Amino acid sequence: MLPDNPDDQARLLYLVILLAGLVGFGIVGRRVRLGQLRDLVFWLLILAMLVIAYGFRDALQSALFPGRAVQVGDAIELRRGRDGHFHAELEVNGRRVQFMVDTGATDIVLSRGDAAAVGIEVERLAFSGRARTANGEVATAPVRLGSVRLGDMLDTGVAAQVNGGELDRSLLGMAYLDRFGRIEISGDRMRLHR
Repeated sequence: MLPDNPDDQARLLYLVILLAGLVGFGIVGRRVRLGQLRDLVFWLLILAMLVIAYGFRDALQSALFPGRAVQVGDAIELRRGRDGHFHAELEVNGRRVQFMVDTGATDIVLSRGDAAAVGIEVERLAFSGRARTANGEVATAPVRLGSVRLGDMLDTGVAAQVNGGELDRSLLGMAYLDRFGRIEISGDRMRLHR
């Protein structure tokens, strides 16, 4: 997956060039005995790769761990996924749950599978609520989550809904997003400020 940001693309290109140089130098260096000079150039290339990789760490983290929140100053930053939506990995009741950010959803909405994974006894829920979705009306059950963590931000006693229908991904709705003072979207990045 190529980054959308031109700066990130340039960093990736530099990293690939350095990696190719390192591999090429390693192959040539084995055939030609250059002694200490070869070792010095080899270590300098490794150091240059580490410096560039460090500068590219946020983009690498986002590519390797989509949905993982990145702390940027006082904000939490999310990256847009390949599907065009923002995704976030939150820790709910001590368990990691993948959410799709959905500004059209009122509440946090857990799928049955995610609800069970965070310790909610789904079989005992009363699906007495109703929600209108793009796929029609579904039954919902209100629950209270003991803890919800996004990056360094922790909330306790968070109200949520468990979807009674087929939901493949839990939704992070406006009730949770309203906990942030400001939300900025710029290109493929969403920043949540408290």
